[in-house]
Amino acid sequence: MAPGNSAAVSHVGKIRANNQDSGYAGEFLFVVADGMGGHAGGDVASAIAVKRIIETDHHYTSGTDAEFALHTALTAANAQLAGTVFDHSELTGMGTTVSGLMLVNGQVVIAHIGDSRIYLLRDGELSQVTADHTFVQRLVDSGRITEEEAAVHPRRSVLMRVLGDVDATPEIDTSIMATQPGDRWLLCSDGLSSYVSHDKILHTLMANTEAQAAADRLVKDALDQGAPDNVTVVLVDIDESGVSAHVPPVTVGSAASPLVFDGDVAKKPLRLPALLLHPLKVTKPDDSHFEPESDGYLDELILEDRRRAKRRRITWLVGLILVVVAVVGGTVAAYQWTQTRFYVGSNQGNVAIFRGVQQGVGPISLSSVYRTTTIDIDDLPDYSRSTVEATINASDLSDAERIVEQLSNVSDQ
Repeated sequence: MAPGNSAAVSHVGKIRANNQDSGYAGEFLFVVADGMGGHAGGDVASAIAVKRIIETDHHYTSGTDAEFALHTALTAANAQLAGTVFDHSELTGMGTTVSGLMLVNGQVVIAHIGDSRIYLLRDGELSQVTADHTFVQRLVDSGRITEEEAAVHPRRSVLMRVLGDVDATPEIDTSIMATQPGDRWLLCSDGLSSYVSHDKILHTLMANTEAQAAADRLVKDALDQGAPDNVTVVLVDIDESGVSAHVPPVTVGSAASPLVFDGDVAKKPLRLPALLLHPLKVTKPDDSHFEPESDGYLDELILEDRRRAKRRRITWLVGLILVVVAVVGGTVAAYQWTQTRFYVGSNQGNVAIFRGVQQGVGPISLSSVYRTTTIDIDDLPDYSRSTVEATINASDLSDAERIVEQLSNVSDQ
């Protein structure tokens, strides 16, 4: 089987110091793992998980058998991570997401935990197959927030489930789906999905027919967006035989290197509740963290989110009130200033003194008749009459009275 039907690519990203992602494309198995824990061993976590899971890469007679094997492998990897932390305390706090896909007789078997993703491109339509195990995804699923709000939510990077050293029996999502020739399966870490839009991923997958070219292009798309996080992409194209073997198998990312445990890596052990993980859209890799899934913690986060939403509404309301007060105050002050101004003009055929200014705001006049004199405008010379009709500005009321007196003298001549 030619290797062109699948591909695996991993890149450290533009800011990360090391690659904590691992990926694998094999004969029947394809995996992406995104390690966490920063210098506490995210690279070690993803490498341990992938190296353990690829032991299942062989033919199974049924999807059910493959599903059981994948689930067992992820559970075993979780136990191995806990054992490694026990032996190497400097790695305390490490963990990893895992998204795996196994090909079995025209079916795909999926095992998933965390926020790495599996997509299916079929007949020009790209769909996300796995669900992110994140706090904001819970809020989206429950209708509390929208997808757009989730993208900028302050808790957007909080994971609820991972493989690590805190839960001996983590909840792993597994499923069996039918696949068909022409399907293209994409496994990726959030270094791709968090920085490259759904539409852009679809365009790249459609525009590049070769799996390797498409995988390389997706990684470049992420790097073009700044990609501070590690980026790992595994592509699987289903051909007429219903398989997509990569011969020989290829391992990328941290799993491609020998495991190294450096006691000096972490001077201070970290606990999983304070783990640093994946950013969504930031200018530098501001790590997020993991919190074990529990009703109490989830309820606490939901209450916090409600309080945050309430504070946001109050802030907006106070801000709106302040803006309205400022506008009203400014308007009142401006109007009061206009009422200190005077000008001379014509009112019902006679010369009059007006309080205010000649301009108006829409239908609202900013002036009113202060006093109408007995001077008939028709008794004025042509020049004086036209000047009055065009209005004559006065510096104050006394100046306006002086102008009227001058006009009176002119009309008497």
